[in-house]
Amino acid sequence: MSGSIDTHHHPYPPKYVAEISDQLRTITHAHFPHIQKWTPQESVEALDKGGIATAILSMSAPGVWFGDLAQTRRMARDSNDYMAQLARDHKGRFGVFAALPLPDIDASLREIEYALDTLNVDGFGLVTNYGDKWPGDKAFAPVFDELNRRRAVIYFHPTAAPAFEGVLPGIPSPMLEFPMDTVRAIASMMFGGTLSRCADARYIFSHAGGTLPMLAGRIESIARNRKDLSAMVPNGVMHEIKRLYYDIAGVSHPIAFNAAYQLVGASQMLLGTDYPFWDPTLASTTLAKLVPDAAERHAIERDNALKLLPRLKTLAAA
Repeated sequence: MSGSIDTHHHPYPPKYVAEISDQLRTITHAHFPHIQKWTPQESVEALDKGGIATAILSMSAPGVWFGDLAQTRRMARDSNDYMAQLARDHKGRFGVFAALPLPDIDASLREIEYALDTLNVDGFGLVTNYGDKWPGDKAFAPVFDELNRRRAVIYFHPTAAPAFEGVLPGIPSPMLEFPMDTVRAIASMMFGGTLSRCADARYIFSHAGGTLPMLAGRIESIARNRKDLSAMVPNGVMHEIKRLYYDIAGVSHPIAFNAAYQLVGASQMLLGTDYPFWDPTLASTTLAKLVPDAAERHAIERDNALKLLPRLKTLAAA
């Protein structure tokens, strides 16, 4: 898998870990001690172990929103500066999906300008909800309109919505709520009109779209019979689903992988490792077992990412 591109790779900036250690401990549980010890060199070694040329850095759940707008603005800027510095320090090994300080609209618009024009990032990394709002909410329209104007790549990582977190006692949010909230985010953007209105932006969803492959047909059939919903997707539900991109992080079981593969095809799938939560070699092992066609494997490992992120051609030369 030499020369491949990992679109789902998480750093843990020291300031970020120190500021929200309690929240991280709640979400990551057994992984928290490892996250505390994370270093950039550890990520570089993971890339080498997995035969990966370049990884796109993005902040993982829970993101940078904890109810305090000033804190969110500060953590987004600090995290973006930190990731951009990593990319400069390890030239060719890292790209950046910058965080935005949502739900602060004005600050997010300023951060888009700073991230693209000063830091030269590759796109933006968002989470699937911001408290009681999902990304298709009309309040976020100015941000997505600007991202669309910039033809930005927008990567979504799931996080648990407060309304559902802990709804089943003892069941960790990443097990059920993360894949479900991915579908909530997609449905929100689809039926909020964002996907059809902002068609020049490109969108990546984690973990093969969560539970989307199982629900796509149901979403399509119900929307077809509801004029209010079908009006928001003038090109159809499946058109929107099939033009999104989906990384394969954590989707190693053949049933889950093949469901996504049959839904959207190899052209819309991207390599993702979800490091440091998964062994970076798992994704390559999955592809070797489940995608026999060499050209399709190469597309998922590298070519699809280069179409989305052409700047990486100079960073991830085979």
